[in-house]
Amino acid sequence: MTGILLQQVEVTPDNVVAELLQEAGVPPAFGNPVGKGVIFVVVAILIYVLGRALLLPVFDRVLERQDLDAHAKKPLRRIAVILLGFVAVAVAFGTAGYGDFLQSLATVAAAATLAIGFAMQDVIKNFVSGVFIYTDRPFRIGDWIEWDDRAGIVEDISLRVTRVRTFDNELLTVPNSLLTDDVIKNPVAKDMLRIRFVFGIGYDDDIERATEIILEEAERHDDILADPEPTVRLTELADSYVGLQSRVWIEDPSRADYLGIRGEYVTSVKQRFDDAGISIPFPQRSLSGGIDLPAVEAIEATADD
Repeated sequence: MTGILLQQVEVTPDNVVAELLQEAGVPPAFGNPVGKGVIFVVVAILIYVLGRALLLPVFDRVLERQDLDAHAKKPLRRIAVILLGFVAVAVAFGTAGYGDFLQSLATVAAAATLAIGFAMQDVIKNFVSGVFIYTDRPFRIGDWIEWDDRAGIVEDISLRVTRVRTFDNELLTVPNSLLTDDVIKNPVAKDMLRIRFVFGIGYDDDIERATEIILEEAERHDDILADPEPTVRLTELADSYVGLQSRVWIEDPSRADYLGIRGEYVTSVKQRFDDAGISIPFPQRSLSGGIDLPAVEAIEATADD
């Protein structure tokens, strides 16, 4: 009986590359380490160039659909380019037949990643917080924000820190984790902002007349909205005054608009109060009783002698 011996041939990247090179008419010299190095470089460059030409435009269109700001697109695109480079190098290693080296490299990279992770916990935390800021968009460049008894205008947002210019013209470099772990107030996030101010009048003054003046001045101001309409409520019965809280709305707010409109409005109400004889009392304290100072009396008697 004639037996047919079938030889099993192991399929490896080296064999595949050798066959491709042979079919392409490349001399066998390119199968040696130098040839593998050439293949590695050519494949890495080819994948990287094709990825930038084909995949990055698609990624840019995805970012456009998400309606992200320019400051958010730049770091995300940079991350995509880095990932593309990593993929190009990994595929080139496998194509050139460096499987064992790639395996060793993955082990070393895993150990290095673990060590770096422990050493850079704060940096990684701020990086992740920066990603959340880009995706959640609690504020944008140019917004007026307040946090932890601080306030300012956002000038720049990066993946690690956010730079805020205070109203005293000081530049604060704030780690992103502080802005994601705490409560952030963004007064200009919406199209309208409500201004509240408590006007204090005397107990003997006419509350109804004071309320009319407050509402009239709100209606006269060009930057105060009629819808929602201004309101006034009696909210305090303090030691020396009756508190009338005014609530008015302004459109397209900024900190300059907020302070300017509030200042003009309060000034006009104060002038109307003065004309109408409505007082704005200030805290007063009355002291009674006597103080016995025998030492002072003895000194005065000595002086008289």
